[in-house]
Amino acid sequence: MKLALLPLQSIFFPGETVPLHIFEDRYKQLIVDCRKEAVTFGIPVYINDNMIYGTEVQLVEIVNTYDNGEMDVTCVARQVFRILSFEKQMKGKLYAGGTIQFLDSVNDADKETKQEVLDKIHELYELMAVPYTPLPLEKFNSYVLVHKMGLSFNQEYQLLQMPSERDRLLFMKSHLISTISMLSEVNRTKKTIEMNGNFKNFDPLDFEDFNL
Repeated sequence: MKLALLPLQSIFFPGETVPLHIFEDRYKQLIVDCRKEAVTFGIPVYINDNMIYGTEVQLVEIVNTYDNGEMDVTCVARQVFRILSFEKQMKGKLYAGGTIQFLDSVNDADKETKQEVLDKIHELYELMAVPYTPLPLEKFNSYVLVHKMGLSFNQEYQLLQMPSERDRLLFMKSHLISTISMLSEVNRTKKTIEMNGNFKNFDPLDFEDFNL
């Protein structure tokens, strides 16, 4: 299908609220069209001088309109897509567009995997002394906390391309295990450094039977 496109160096996941400040004339026109015609648009991820994947978004509200025509808008992200063709300007419009294909999302995750990922997120937050509000398992999926677990931009882009919920959760779990291990080692090193120079209480060693 054809979709208007607003490329950004940002990644949005399905279900996420998308706040945007609109200041270019072409995108002002896009927002007006979305409001008038109740159409959606896509936000392709501009990464490594390329655009392949992105997320369809739907306009929810124009929050502010300024004297110069700029706008603050909120949208909601819906489906992930792959770009099949791209045109810098859609016919009769100022903004870009293209032919896209939606990725079929597969909800194949089991409760055990979801719980493991939730537990690891909790462990990470405790390790970093970051406030954590427990999230019920039934309200958790791979997209809910994806921006709040320290994934790099490239890692988030990798995750965006995965149609399988189970694959996304396993990807997150692997990252969390690695990050927790690294932070635990950093904390251990920090404690070792802080102990340097302090008087140490040595335990007596019994080495009477020691032979070299």
